[in-house]
Amino acid sequence: MGDLHVHSLLVTGANRGIGLELVRQFLGMPSPPAWVFAACRDPKGQRAQELQNLASKHPNLVIIPLEVTDPASIKAAAARVGEHLRGSGLNLLINNAGTAKASSLDAETLENMTQIYTTNTVGPLLLGQAFLPLLKKAAQGIPGSALNCSKAAIINMSSSAGSIEEVFLWNYGQVVSYRCSKAALNMLTKCQSLRYREHGILCAALHPGWVQTDMGGSGSQKPPVRVDESVRGMLKVLSSLSEKDTGTFLDWEGKVVPW
Repeated sequence: MGDLHVHSLLVTGANRGIGLELVRQFLGMPSPPAWVFAACRDPKGQRAQELQNLASKHPNLVIIPLEVTDPASIKAAAARVGEHLRGSGLNLLINNAGTAKASSLDAETLENMTQIYTTNTVGPLLLGQAFLPLLKKAAQGIPGSALNCSKAAIINMSSSAGSIEEVFLWNYGQVVSYRCSKAALNMLTKCQSLRYREHGILCAALHPGWVQTDMGGSGSQKPPVRVDESVRGMLKVLSSLSEKDTGTFLDWEGKVVPW
């Protein structure tokens, strides 16, 4: 896994798909983080059963209730994480929670656009703001070192479906609200990288590939990338990120994705 030695991290949307696999693979590292915070909407619900099972086996895994569209829920989650960390900072925030709705350009609605944008773009903005004090604390705890994910980082789970140049899988699905929200998330990532660099925090957007998840595999074609494969690749990418990579958009194999 390269040089990824994270003391603490938080993953949103951690009850299924990529989020759950991120939690699983971080816990399975030879030197796992002291704290893995897995955030999801309903920690006690049926859809979080696998996460609950993991938590029963790993005392370093803490499930955090979080609704990424609710500012009060975000603030409460940050306070709860801060209590667990007891004065130490949060090294890694992975904004993985996301949503999509199948719709054509002609059928797109205000309600759809607002809901998808709020989850996929505004959520990561507010999470970055709420966890900034903990990320800054983590960066200050490793003074003098260059930017990297073991120090302090915000990783936004994007998609090349939001790449204005690539417009990935257009013929598979127009999903206009999703594409627009991810293009906006890419700009947010760039803004965060410029603003938070002075605090020692690296910021990057990642495209996980077209992955076999509930969201990615809902159509007639089977996505080519397995969840475990995507996450393994992304963790390898995270281990290699440095100063030159802040504000960039990369895929799960480390290749640059055009904006």
